[in-house]
Amino acid sequence: MTLDARCLVTGSAGHLGEALVRTLRAAGHDAVGLDLVPSPFTDVVGSIVDRDLVRQAIRGVRTVFHAATLHKPHVATHARQAFVDTNVSGTLNLLEESAAAGVSAFVFTSTTSVFGDALTPPPGAPAAWVTEDVAPVPKNIYGVTKAAAEDLCQLFHRNRKLPCVVLRTSRFFPEEDDDRAVRQSYDDANLKANELLFRRVDLEDVVSAHLAAAQRAAQVGFRKYIISATTPFLPGDLAELRRDAPSVVARRVPGYEAVYARRGWRMFPLIGRVYVNARAREELGWRPRHDFASVLQRIEAGEDPRSPLARVVGSKGYHWQTFAEGPFPVE
Repeated sequence: MTLDARCLVTGSAGHLGEALVRTLRAAGHDAVGLDLVPSPFTDVVGSIVDRDLVRQAIRGVRTVFHAATLHKPHVATHARQAFVDTNVSGTLNLLEESAAAGVSAFVFTSTTSVFGDALTPPPGAPAAWVTEDVAPVPKNIYGVTKAAAEDLCQLFHRNRKLPCVVLRTSRFFPEEDDDRAVRQSYDDANLKANELLFRRVDLEDVVSAHLAAAQRAAQVGFRKYIISATTPFLPGDLAELRRDAPSVVARRVPGYEAVYARRGWRMFPLIGRVYVNARAREELGWRPRHDFASVLQRIEAGEDPRSPLARVVGSKGYHWQTFAEGPFPVE
């Protein structure tokens, strides 16, 4: 991906889309944003379901960052057909026009939600060690359509030789958790710090993963990667994580307890899954900068635990309306 090559970013009004456009433009790239929602980072206002609009937006583009999607928070408010239209048909439009235009790299933002029920071990079993080799068992229309879009990417690489890299990102949204019990039990900053151990990633690292994927797409061809903060846990910790997570964290991140005690924070009593980013680090040369230990250091220094990019992008929400039961309704 050279500085003079044009990039298309779908979902440019969203968290990741805005962050990508900001970063690309700051580095001197010609980045075109596409979104349904007008924004300072959206050049083409419209839907990826509109094939003609996609064809026009992709002219002259060498790299596509496809972040536009209906998300998990939309499951309770949008019809299943809308998920198929946006997440499957919209992705198909982009892939077909990318192949026709000779795009050199297609980076698809997927989600760890595709793993679905595979993330929940049965009672008494160790925590799940989640690598790309875990077979997805989608549990809602969001997971089903993102998995289908991943398969479309693989198909277009196989049949049209389009370099496609799929990034399964863990949580990076700044909004409150959708689980009322969790929101009431933990301070929001405490909750997000805990999640960095096993299921969260900073927005800045998500962006750097996308850039690394674009750089390596030609040599990778097609590959799926988990994008999450680097966990301090090891496979030998998995059984104990289901019984006594605080003890495991104290062993792997010495000193965390004192930092938490000074703030009245608590660690989760148990952890049921751990996302593993080793493949992305090894094959893409991705170097995530933010993890549980680095956040503790920033907190101790009196700094904001979020990256500067995450702070400037801020919170966007997922709906135009507000809901009495939380930041968004649960199906």
